[in-house]
Amino acid sequence: MFLEIVGARLLTRYFGSSHYVWTSQIGLVLVALALGYVTGGWCADRWPRLRFLACALAPAALFTAFIPDFAPWLLERIVDRHPLDREIPAIWQRLDPALGSALLFLPPCFVLATVPPFLIRRTSRTLHQVGRVSGAIYAAGSVGSIAGVFFSGYFVTDLIGLSLTFRATGALVLLLAVVGWMADPLFRESQHAPPPPN
Repeated sequence: MFLEIVGARLLTRYFGSSHYVWTSQIGLVLVALALGYVTGGWCADRWPRLRFLACALAPAALFTAFIPDFAPWLLERIVDRHPLDREIPAIWQRLDPALGSALLFLPPCFVLATVPPFLIRRTSRTLHQVGRVSGAIYAAGSVGSIAGVFFSGYFVTDLIGLSLTFRATGALVLLLAVVGWMADPLFRESQHAPPPPN
């Protein structure tokens, strides 16, 4: 959600603040989440190692941190391909923001969406715990999303600007990758311990 809000603010610089921009950003982030959840679950069943997840998070972190460097060039190419002396066709007024959103925010949001299935897979010691564990993980994710929406919308971007916001977000994702890499042995050890009583 944090990337969704700050991403929409970036897109409005190039495509205006119409509802097409917000529709594109919200819709593409939801697509990324759906694909990430499915892919994360599939990967967690086949390679249930947090280090595998960390290897995916690290490039996503770098991608996010460098969005301020390549986004202007990319978005300007999308806008400038339309002749200046003609009105932009209605279809492209709708699709251009979606294209920009897909190129910039679908990749990192997709990777971040793979995290919950991995955490559920690694923290569920028995089948009887899956419901409680998955509920707690998705609840924690929702709380984080709520905090991210208000924190980014009301404070962060106004205090440090969009560029530093993306770089800080990338740094946090990279920190998450490092924590996952280092925590992997602990999770493997816990898998061999006897399950707690129900």
